[in-house]
Amino acid sequence: MLTPLCLCVAMSAAVVGADPEPSADAWLFREEFEDQHLPKRDWYDGERFKLSLTNPHSGKACLEYPWKAKTSTPEGSQGARRLFEPGPSVYLSFWMRLSPGWGWTGRNYHPHLMLFMTTENGVFDGPAASHLTMYVEPQAGRLRLAAQDIQNEKQPRGLTQGPLKGGYNGQMFDSEEVLFKDDEWHRVESYFQLNTLDLTLDHPRADGIARAWFDGEQVVDRTDVILRSTDFPEMQFNQFLMLPYFGPGLLPHAQTLWIDDLEVANTRPEKAVDETSKDNGQQRTNGN
Repeated sequence: MLTPLCLCVAMSAAVVGADPEPSADAWLFREEFEDQHLPKRDWYDGERFKLSLTNPHSGKACLEYPWKAKTSTPEGSQGARRLFEPGPSVYLSFWMRLSPGWGWTGRNYHPHLMLFMTTENGVFDGPAASHLTMYVEPQAGRLRLAAQDIQNEKQPRGLTQGPLKGGYNGQMFDSEEVLFKDDEWHRVESYFQLNTLDLTLDHPRADGIARAWFDGEQVVDRTDVILRSTDFPEMQFNQFLMLPYFGPGLLPHAQTLWIDDLEVANTRPEKAVDETSKDNGQQRTNGN
């Protein structure tokens, strides 16, 4: 017979991922894109970055990703990655602006933009085939969160993000409304939390979280997501990727995307809404 203490220990061992709430201001890293020296600030897998001094969100510069028509990767700026302290949850905030007349692909995917990977993959592994990749991107004007895990096809418990279709799998969480419809600066936020695991019954709990905000308004709110199976009881988020990419030949015309004031944390700070309201008000005052 288990004593109360033993019972508590047993219950704790059976549920993986029920971590304590992180600090509200537990920033993992920030990037203001004031210069091109990102590799000196622990960014890697990219060396060339183009800055714009015209109308940054704040400071003197912002990161610029320009594409030529019918191309896949932007010219001038490369993608890049950054490692951070591993954890079961991750929050992202950045400001984004699209060039006037921005065109979409007409397909149900692309452009890829911001991604997270986990400790179950290496620091140079490709995000398209992983044990878990999370996506944050604009898609046909909506804000999309998505997940795929095609590398788990041959794992004992298999895929968690749906069956393979054409060599890929995934589930997507889109905003209901079209949000990206002008050439102004907008704040994009996302939050992911891994689901817990019942190791005694050998199954995942449907309590993972995927949330998104656009200019401070919540547009995605899912608290019933499965992101991992019991094949990965030690999985944690630990890698951020900034990889703007269009499918080959899908870009309708030349266009540009700008990024500024990027922040990654354990959780969404309580001050995030206040900061968004303040920044939007400042933009209106400045006439930007």
